[in-house]
Amino acid sequence: MSRRQIKKQRMLETPHLDITSFLNLMVVLIPFLLISAVFSRVAIMELSVPLSAGGDTVNIPNFAIEVIVRKTGLEIANGQFVEAVLPKKEGRYDMLRLREMLLRLKEHYPEKEDATVLLESDIAYDHLIRVMDAVRGTEVKAEGSDEMQRMPLFPDISIGDAP
Repeated sequence: MSRRQIKKQRMLETPHLDITSFLNLMVVLIPFLLISAVFSRVAIMELSVPLSAGGDTVNIPNFAIEVIVRKTGLEIANGQFVEAVLPKKEGRYDMLRLREMLLRLKEHYPEKEDATVLLESDIAYDHLIRVMDAVRGTEVKAEGSDEMQRMPLFPDISIGDAP
């Protein structure tokens, strides 16, 4: 064969692609991504951020529910003064009493949907989430059965710095 024929024959042949390493990567990567996607569901909480102070607001006395998270415990305030103090028990926040008190407030103010969670500095993020979950709703026994039912308390939560 002449050199021209060999060169022409090489040009007509399709090049061989070695995709074995790429397929090995996909065999490992795809199941890993699928499994991690299932276990990484993120819950998004809707928060209402306080608006900047404006001069157009009318001064109407309004009952505000505030849960203040301090290093020493929890406080429930009405916007003007502290209604109840829940000290820590054994180094933990008393979420059971917080839920009970918020449930009583919901019974007195059933139309109230908003609450404010105020934090001191250096409060752990986990404590904030637990308090917000308690403010948003609680588990109560359904009437006539022993089954627990989720009851919304104050789902519209604002957060801020404690005074």
